[in-house]
Amino acid sequence: MLRIIAHAAVLAGALALGACGFADSRAPVPEFMRMKEAEQAPPEPVPDVKRVVREQIDVVFLNTSYPREVHVARPHREVRGPGWTACVRAQLTSATGTPLGAQTYIVTIAGGKVVDRRRAEVDDICGTETYEPI
Repeated sequence: MLRIIAHAAVLAGALALGACGFADSRAPVPEFMRMKEAEQAPPEPVPDVKRVVREQIDVVFLNTSYPREVHVARPHREVRGPGWTACVRAQLTSATGTPLGAQTYIVTIAGGKVVDRRRAEVDDICGTETYEPI
C-alpha cells in the first residue's frame, strides 16, 4: 500500500514539474521556461480577383446556372484568417431554366485560389461595393 502511495506522489510531482515547461510566453517564469511565441505568416499580397474568378468560375457558380455578366468588387482582408474576401455578382439561371437575375456571392481567396463562397446577405458590404466586369 505504501508503495502505491509513493508511486502516486512521484507521478503527481512529475506532472507538476512537467507543466512548468509549457508556460506561455507571458507567464511569470524565467525566460528559458517560456514557450516561444508562434511566428505569424506574412500577409498574403492582394489577389487579382478578376483573374482568380475567371479561372475558377466553376467554383464560384454552378455550371448549370450559366453565369453571365460576371462582375467583381475589390478584395478586402479576411477578418477571420490570412486570406481575402471579395464580392462577385452575376446574372444566373435556375435549374428549370428561368432567369434568377443578378445574384451576389462573397468568395474567400487564399493562396490564389477560391477556398470558400457563400451567398451575400443584406448586412454584408456587397450592396455598397463598386463592381468591375471580369
